[in-house]
Amino acid sequence: MKILVPIKRVVDANIKVSVKSDGSGVDLANVKMAMNPFDEIAVEEAVRLREAGTATEVVVVSAGVTQAQETLRTALAIGADRAILVNTNEELQPLAVAKILKALVDKEQPQLVILGKQAIDDDSNQTGQMLAALLGVGQATYASKVVVADGRAVVTREVDGGAETLSLKLPAVVTTDLRLNEPRYVTLPNIMKAKKKPLDVMSPADLGVDPAPRLKTLKVAEPAKRSAGQKVADVATLVAKLKNEAKAI
Repeated sequence: MKILVPIKRVVDANIKVSVKSDGSGVDLANVKMAMNPFDEIAVEEAVRLREAGTATEVVVVSAGVTQAQETLRTALAIGADRAILVNTNEELQPLAVAKILKALVDKEQPQLVILGKQAIDDDSNQTGQMLAALLGVGQATYASKVVVADGRAVVTREVDGGAETLSLKLPAVVTTDLRLNEPRYVTLPNIMKAKKKPLDVMSPADLGVDPAPRLKTLKVAEPAKRSAGQKVADVATLVAKLKNEAKAI
C-alpha cells in the first residue's frame, strides 16, 4: 500500500510574525520556516503504518517555492521514502493545492492520502476536504486514531459530543489532529540519509494544473493591542463598566 502525504512550508510555530508596512501580507524576510505541525503528524503516522507493515511506501509532496525542498528533506529524515516538489512562485490557495494533489494522486495511485487538518499560516482547513471531493473518495477529518486493515481505514475523530468512529473504503483521504501522535525527533544520521533519498521536481504545468489565485487579499492588519485590565471594588461597579464602557452586556 502506498501512502501520499502532502506537507506545507510555513513560518515556524515559535516565531512571532509581523505584517508588512504596506499591509499586503506577512513579512517573511529572514524568518525561520518549518514544516506545518499538523503535516508533521501526518508524516509520522504514515511512517508508523509503513513500519508496522501496513504500508510499503510513503511519498511526501509539497507545492511551493524551491526552498520547500528543505521541508521535504525533513520529512524524508522522519522516514518517508521519496519526495516530490511541485515548484511554483504563485500564491497557492487551497483549491489550487487540491487540484495539484488530485493530479499527483492520479499519477501515483496511492491507497491513502494523509495530511494535516489545516496549515497554521492561513488556517483554511479546506485542502483535505476539497481533495476528497475532487477524487470522489471518502474522507475522515480531525483524526485522533487511524487503523488500516482489509482494504479499509477505521478512523476515530473528535467531535463536539466526544468521539466518532468512521470506516472508510480505500482509497480515502484522512486529515490529522494533534492527538493522533507525537512526531519523533529527527536524528543527525537520518538527516544524512535523507540527502540520498530521491526528490523529484516538477511544475504545475507538468500536471496540467493552473495554480493562479482565485481570491485577492485586500489588506492584512495586526490585531488591536489589548488594553490593561482594571480592578473594581464590587460586582455593581463591574456590571456598570461592562455595560457602559466595554458594551459587553
